[in-house]
Amino acid sequence: MSRYPRTRECRRVVSCLALLFALPLLALPDAPAVAVQLEVGKAGPRRVETETERRIAAGYRLAWANLAQALASSDTGPLDALFVGQAKQWLQERVNSQKQSGLSTRYSNQHHQLQAIFYSPEGDVIELHDTAEYQTEMLDGDKRIHSDRESHHFVVLMTPASDRWVIRQLLEVPQF
Repeated sequence: MSRYPRTRECRRVVSCLALLFALPLLALPDAPAVAVQLEVGKAGPRRVETETERRIAAGYRLAWANLAQALASSDTGPLDALFVGQAKQWLQERVNSQKQSGLSTRYSNQHHQLQAIFYSPEGDVIELHDTAEYQTEMLDGDKRIHSDRESHHFVVLMTPASDRWVIRQLLEVPQF
């Protein structure tokens, strides 16, 4: 018995599995684009470890994608996984207010420049300064009533949860 038929069969199985795992990634273009750059060199008193830096950036990126989804759909559900405390409460109020008015907001082309300012000695909180730029569209149904490219500054507190970093505080400030 030749090994070639078995090898071809294995290749087909591997190809099918690769396609199966890639399918969720094919849906990503519909998700809002969020670019995050995180600078941790000046954080202290504790040094930010490479894996922690990666997880914070990934959590922040996903949080803003979820925020964009919540505002676009006027649904607070997407906020549940990555926002807690005051940040979650403030954003839920914003989404609910928008829902009552019948409007929706669409964020696109998001670019976030994060600077880690403070990382606690225990590793249980990090303070970030975010200079964010994004396109905002206000919609009444399908009709665009306002569009603008905006720059914002946020002071952010993130804390670790069981398997990710979450945003606990998201406070917009006029400047740093």
